[in-house]
Amino acid sequence: MKIGILGSGRMGGALGRSWAAAGHEVMFAYARRPAKLSALAAETGGRAGTVAEAAEWADAVLLAVHWTRVDEVLDAAGALAGKVVLTCCVPLDEADSGLVIGPDDSGAEALARMRPKALVAACFNTNPSESFAPVFAARGQGPAPQTLVYGDARAAVDVASALARDAGFEPLEAGGLSTGRFAEPFAMVTAVLAYGTPGGPALTYRFEKLRA
Repeated sequence: MKIGILGSGRMGGALGRSWAAAGHEVMFAYARRPAKLSALAAETGGRAGTVAEAAEWADAVLLAVHWTRVDEVLDAAGALAGKVVLTCCVPLDEADSGLVIGPDDSGAEALARMRPKALVAACFNTNPSESFAPVFAARGQGPAPQTLVYGDARAAVDVASALARDAGFEPLEAGGLSTGRFAEPFAMVTAVLAYGTPGGPALTYRFEKLRA
């Protein structure tokens, strides 16, 4: 699959590395320093390009930018009509201290309204980026950690689930885009556990249903 990664920070860079190692073609776009895009492309055997180029070239795009930059990136990406758009964005304020959307709405739903002709699904927004490399390295060595996947478009959920597996995670389907109203606050909990408690930020999780 050809994956355009719109945002080449910790999330986009880490997922792009995993997907390239799993055999996908990746194009990195949007960075404060263009040299960063070139370095990621060289490291992964992928490509570097503009947001518009990545959106046009890709079978699916990952939106992986700070919420304050979403409008700018979407303007550059265009309508994204019929395109699978995966988002790992959490709608944080500039200080990363709180959510700017909710409780009766979510970033995932807002994104779908911004690009109503795109096929939107959310994934990885409850997983710290520091977990991606070790999870990928441990593929097949036991029960996989989970990532929440949710969306209204079946095609987008299927792509998100397949790419989650390729990155070493078990996709946990959790309903439609409105699930973001609960998942995005949960992402704040996983951030507290990852960055505010001992043991390092490579946090993973699994939910299990117990049988009596």
